[in-house]
Amino acid sequence: MDKIYSRKCIRMPKFIRITRNRMKNKKAKKMTTMIVILIIAFATVKIVLDAVLPIFDTLCENKAKSIATIVSNDQATKVMKEHTYDELFQIEKDKDGNVTMIKSNVIPINEIISDVANKIQEEINNRGRENIEIALRKFYRI
Repeated sequence: MDKIYSRKCIRMPKFIRITRNRMKNKKAKKMTTMIVILIIAFATVKIVLDAVLPIFDTLCENKAKSIATIVSNDQATKVMKEHTYDELFQIEKDKDGNVTMIKSNVIPINEIISDVANKIQEEINNRGRENIEIALRKFYRI
């Protein structure tokens, strides 16, 4: 008589091939259940983190840009209050009072630039960590 089913049977390793007859032991059943639950839990956590991390990264980046903008504007304003226009530029006029040239004083301008940068860095270092609040509606995509 000819074979009805001619494909070779796949041999599974012993640790994967668990049948009902071999699972009579209660410990084996509990262990298998725990492993399945852990696999499902880790898969769920992975899926949730993959969905949340891009949103969280974007919010953190936006918060950092906001803090940097606020600090730089505040520190630039504080430094510029200490200087006058006449200190930074010299205006030359002709005998009729018309402006012929405006010369910039490079040394005070460079001092202001470095002072602003240093004060911005000090303020950012003094701020430390900031808390970021995430509204649940941010996790839903429209």
